Amino acid sequence: MKKKVTLSIDADIYEKFQKYCEENAIMLSKKIELWIKDYLKEVKK
Repeated sequence: MKKKVTLSIDADIYEKFQKYCEENAIMLSKKIELWIKDYLKEVKK
């Protein structure tokens, strides 16, 4: 099940990352989800 969340991110950083994702056919939310997943794996070590 997916959970909708609201985040506050620096506008300039968000816009640059959003553009990067569009140019590389990446779903922004999926990329963030994968980063969180990887982070949690590292924290468990």
